[in-house]
Amino acid sequence: MKINGNEIRPGNVVEHNGSLWVAVKTNAVKPGKGGAFNQVELKNLLDGTKLNERFRASATVEKVRLEQKDFQFLYEQGEMLVFMDNETYEQLELQQEFVGDRAKFLQDGMKVTVELYEEKPIGIRLPDQVVLTISEADPVVKGQTATSSYKPAVMENGVRVMVPPFIDAGERILVDTNEITYIRRAD
Repeated sequence: MKINGNEIRPGNVVEHNGSLWVAVKTNAVKPGKGGAFNQVELKNLLDGTKLNERFRASATVEKVRLEQKDFQFLYEQGEMLVFMDNETYEQLELQQEFVGDRAKFLQDGMKVTVELYEEKPIGIRLPDQVVLTISEADPVVKGQTATSSYKPAVMENGVRVMVPPFIDAGERILVDTNEITYIRRAD
C-alpha cells in the first residue's frame, strides 16, 4: 500500500532503499521558504541501523503490512529460544539476541506475538507486564525518607529493579517489560 511521505507515523513499517524500516520518530517541518516535509527517524528491522530521512508530501513510500502470529514460549536451548505456533503447533527457534534483554522476562507457557514478513520473523512482542518474585531486596534504613524512597531489588530472573521500601524478598510484584520498572504488588 503506497502512502505519502507526510503520512508516515511512528510505528509504521515502510520499504525504503530496498530494506524494511520502522519509523521511530516523526517531525512535520514547515519551513518559511520551500515546501513542507516530514523528518523521519527510521530503524532498520533487519540489521538495526538507524537513518534520518526527509520525505516530502509528494514522495510516496510503500507501507508494509506485517503478519502477526501468536506463539507460546516453550523453553530455552543454549542460545536458542523455542516457541510454538498456537494454531499449527509448529516450533520456531529464535536466537536469544533476537529477543534482546527482554528474553529474561520469558516464562514457560507465556504467549508472545511474533511479527513476520514473508514468513521470516523480524520482531517479537512480549506481554507489557509480568509477575515476578523478588529474590533479594536491600533492607530499609530508618530515616531515609529525605532521599529517594525507592530501593534496589533483584528479581527471580536476575534483573535489578527499583522498588518501594515496603517490598521485601519473597514478594510478588508486577513489572513493566518495556521500561523494566516496578508497577505494583501482584494480587
